[in-house]
Amino acid sequence: MGVGAGAAAALGGVGGCAQPPGSEQHAPSAKAIKAIERAKATPIGDGSTADAGPQPEQPPSPERLEQGQKPPQFVIFSWDGAGEVGNGLFPRFRKLARDHGAKMTFFLSGIYCLPESKKERYKPPNNPVGASDIGYLTDEHIRSTLENVREAWLEGHEVGTHFNGHFCSGSGSVAHWTPEDWESEIEQAVSFVTEWRTNTGFTDLEPLPFDYRKELIGSRTPCLLGQDNLLPTARKLGWRYDASSPGGTQVWPEKKHGIWDLPLQQMPFPGHSFEVLSMDYNILANQSRATTRGPSEHYDGWRRQATESYIAGFDRAYETNRAPFYVGNHFEEWNGGIYMDAVEEALKYIADERHKDVRLVSFRQFVDWLDAQDPAVLKRLRHFDVGEKWSAKSD
Repeated sequence: MGVGAGAAAALGGVGGCAQPPGSEQHAPSAKAIKAIERAKATPIGDGSTADAGPQPEQPPSPERLEQGQKPPQFVIFSWDGAGEVGNGLFPRFRKLARDHGAKMTFFLSGIYCLPESKKERYKPPNNPVGASDIGYLTDEHIRSTLENVREAWLEGHEVGTHFNGHFCSGSGSVAHWTPEDWESEIEQAVSFVTEWRTNTGFTDLEPLPFDYRKELIGSRTPCLLGQDNLLPTARKLGWRYDASSPGGTQVWPEKKHGIWDLPLQQMPFPGHSFEVLSMDYNILANQSRATTRGPSEHYDGWRRQATESYIAGFDRAYETNRAPFYVGNHFEEWNGGIYMDAVEEALKYIADERHKDVRLVSFRQFVDWLDAQDPAVLKRLRHFDVGEKWSAKSD
């Protein structure tokens, strides 16, 4: 969760309803079928994960821009926590992505794979054993989360990490964690994802079809806190990016400590003179003062404002400096689910055929593209400020 203009709060609980929309099954692609078969044959560890070989549904190798060549417009939708709790939001947005050729990043919270009955296995830095500010999922919801994460990877999406307990306040806040604390938290998050079969006792679910220790190359921290001390550990682990900066602007990224720094960005906020961070929670924080159930008579107006804000952020980048546009979300039904509707409408607008050379990608796919570029070309792209129109002319 991010920090809005003058507002901040810890992430609340999750909940949902039965038989959600978007939960329809779909036939996997031929590549995904091959990956499924391989994963069954080559389990890792206790069989919670398995090696399915190269990930299906990936784009071709990145092309290298020439100096003066207009860059694509990259848009990255990402999801913090990525738990499926019966409200159908995970399958809803997987379907939306399929319908529009999009790939996304799911920052999975490790404890969403750990039953509450085994919470003593979680030893969060500077907090009591088993503590968590986001709570644990029911066994049923752990199953749904594992199924959706598996399908998401086979559909070409990235699985990152949102760590575990989501501590944003007090002496145990991630803001105070040392690099060693982060290393412990990461190791535990990975262990919960790679040992869910042992911890849950589930024997009837297929393994996650990837080696998570190799798959994991990036993260977003709780409440966008603690990045400075995380980065040395991220670099030590070979990670390639972090999306935890507490607010950036719509410009081309650069590296911190050898790691691509991909912050949520300030974007226009219709009706206001200030801008808002490109995350659902931050729009909420400025509309209903961080209350997740504001007056329902405002929902239509707030939904429209949220949608227009995302669209304005995209339009500004697309029509000017072509900086990548990052959007952060949670699978939540805050204020009647209006932010989920806004994200869906914005994605449909962005994916419209009138917008040429737009690429809806995961963070992993984006940094693959960045790493393939001539550093001199990227340096020149960084010269274009927010709202400054891209030009092929030399400086």
